[in-house]
Amino acid sequence: MRIEATALPGVVTIEPAVFGDDRGWFMESFHLGKFEAGLAQLGLPAPRPFVQDNHSVSKAGTLRGLHYQLPPHPQGKLVRVTQGAAFDVAVDIRRGSPHFGRWVGVELSAANRRQLWVPEGFAHGFLALQDDTHFLYKTTDVYAKDCERSIRWDDAAIGIHWPLPAGLAQPLLAPKDAAAPLLAQADLPSL
Repeated sequence: MRIEATALPGVVTIEPAVFGDDRGWFMESFHLGKFEAGLAQLGLPAPRPFVQDNHSVSKAGTLRGLHYQLPPHPQGKLVRVTQGAAFDVAVDIRRGSPHFGRWVGVELSAANRRQLWVPEGFAHGFLALQDDTHFLYKTTDVYAKDCERSIRWDDAAIGIHWPLPAGLAQPLLAPKDAAAPLLAQADLPSL
């Protein structure tokens, strides 16, 4: 397992070791000790324990996000794609952070097997790049509707460059994501 820092401090990519032969392949999709050791090598704290796993399936052009939860149920997310491909984004939304409003995006796919660690205090979203994209994520807290919040996916103050599929002017959005507030009006966590 190789863990690397991204341009957004606290958010890391994870590339598992894959062992293959003519029968197929094998990899550890998660190993707590290696995950915590890799974070420690980068000077990052270990997250709270993972308590919930989620699985979504999306058609190409579906954008889910930018989502986060406020205390007392903030969520860190370890995300990966097991079928298809997605452009995955994390945004620092901690008021007072020197990186407030900055984002990082990476492609996660079944082919590259990469994962992204999105700590608490960051909004998260993804754009499905292929039909039937399966997105899995582990979270450090349970879903809590009263703590759930979102930020508008196309907020110019954040400036995410979403790679929309050819011929698609707008992503496919849930009504709540289409109506999400801008970063400047959002209910946000502090450092």
